[in-house]
Amino acid sequence: MSIPLIDDLDRQLIDILSNDARVSNRKIAADLGVTEGTVRGRIKRLQQDRLIAFTAITSFGLENSTKMAFIGVLAEVEKVREIAQQIASLSSVNGVMITMGRFNILAICLFNELDALHAVSSDQILAIPGVHHVETSIAVKTVKYNARVVRITEADHVIDNDD
Repeated sequence: MSIPLIDDLDRQLIDILSNDARVSNRKIAADLGVTEGTVRGRIKRLQQDRLIAFTAITSFGLENSTKMAFIGVLAEVEKVREIAQQIASLSSVNGVMITMGRFNILAICLFNELDALHAVSSDQILAIPGVHHVETSIAVKTVKYNARVVRITEADHVIDNDD
């Protein structure tokens, strides 16, 4: 698959939509000095190329959890993908990534009570066969978090056994 090319107009369009995805094509066209058809066509192409998507970004408050934690997981190498899928199936886990470095899996959880976080990390994740160690870090202050940059394609959510 080739990487879609974007130009300055695409970047300006993405910047406008990143600030307010509800802005009209007419307003964008006027601001950028192009036709409404150009804006409509560009948006359609960017969506088809899976470079942008429109979605509601929810607050931590909707999850009834206001604190974030990262759980580093050291798992048997030959079972990493299987274990990552098991961790992803836990309802209290909001994100799972296979990583390189000190841990080979990183889980992201939202929580309110330390007991709930402990239950996830120690009672659920550590109990999975093939998991050797978990280490939990709690975010105490968010310096930067850009929710505008996310994975869009479904393929990014599926663990491919050929990697």
